[in-house]
Amino acid sequence: MKRLLAPALAALAALATPSSLLAWGNTGHRMVGELALKALPADLPAFLRTPQAARDVGELSREPDRSKGSGKLHDQDRDPGHFVDLDLDGKVLGGPPMLPLAATRAEYETQLRAAGLDQWKAGYLPYSIIDRWQQLVTDFAYWRVLAAAEKNPKWAAHRAWFREDRIRREALILKGLGELGHFVGDGSQPLHVTDHYNGWGDGPNPNGYTKARIHGPFEGDLVLAGVKAAAVKAKMTPLRLCDCPIEQRVSTYLVTTGNEVVPLYEMEKAGGMAPGDPRGPAFAAGRLAAGASELRDVIVEAWRASGARQVGWKPVAVKDVLAGKVDPYPALYGID
Repeated sequence: MKRLLAPALAALAALATPSSLLAWGNTGHRMVGELALKALPADLPAFLRTPQAARDVGELSREPDRSKGSGKLHDQDRDPGHFVDLDLDGKVLGGPPMLPLAATRAEYETQLRAAGLDQWKAGYLPYSIIDRWQQLVTDFAYWRVLAAAEKNPKWAAHRAWFREDRIRREALILKGLGELGHFVGDGSQPLHVTDHYNGWGDGPNPNGYTKARIHGPFEGDLVLAGVKAAAVKAKMTPLRLCDCPIEQRVSTYLVTTGNEVVPLYEMEKAGGMAPGDPRGPAFAAGRLAAGASELRDVIVEAWRASGARQVGWKPVAVKDVLAGKVDPYPALYGID
C-alpha cells in the first residue's frame, strides 16, 4: 500500500512547491500586458500604441507559463524564475536581503550558498525581470537606428533591408514585452514573493492565518470570476520614472509587493475570498494594477535608456545614426 501511495503523495507535494504555481492565470496576465501597452505615452513608437499591439502583448505575456512542460531541463531551470521567497523582513528565506540586490545571478547564488540555500529553492524572479528589461533596451536601440536609417535618403541603397530588419525587430520587441510583462506581473502577486506562498505553512502563526492552498484560488478563480479590466485600469497609478538603476527599481518593487502578503492573509481571514465578497476582487484588482503600472513605467524607462546605446559591430552610437552622421548598414548587416 505504501508503494502504491508514494507516487500520489509525491504528486500532491509537488503541487505545494512554488515552481509548480502560476502567478496570475491567463486572465490576469492578459490584463497586465494589455493595460500597460494601452497606457504608454505618446513618445513611444507608434507600432506599440495600437490595439493590435496591446492584444499581442497580452497574449504573449502568457508564454512563460504556457511553455511549462517542455522538458525536465527546460522546466527545472526556468520555473524558479517566476518567484522569489522573501520573509517578512525582506530577506530571501532569511538569507541575503533583496535590497541591495546582487548584480548578477552568480553573485546572488554565492550569497544564497553562504546561507545554505540556492536560487532553485529561493527563486530568482528579480533577475528574470532585469534580464528582459536589458534586452528590451537593446531591442529599442536597434529599432531607433533601423527606423532612422530607413527614412534617411542618403542611405536609400539599403532601404529595403533596413525596412525588413525593422519589421523583424518589431516582432522581437513584442515577444520581449510579453516576457517582461509576464515576470513583472508575477512580481505584483504577493504569493510569488513570499515563503508563505500557498497557505501560511507550518512555522509560527500567531495570527492564525489559513494554511489552506489559497494560491491558485486567489490568482485564478477569483480573478476570472470577479475582476474586470476596467476595475484594474481605474486603480493604475500615474507614470513614475525612477531615474535609478534597474536593479534598485526591481528590488523595491518586489519588496513593496512583499508588504502586501500580510494584508492578503488578513483579507482571506476576514472572509474576503468567499464567493460574492467584493474584498477579494478589489484586492486582486489593486495588485494587477500595480503590475500594469510597473510594466508601463519600465517600458518607458527602457525606451529612454535606449537612446544612449550603441548597436551592431563594429558598434555605432544611436545618436550618431539619428543625426545622420553614420551609415549603420555595415554595423547592422555585419562585417564579421
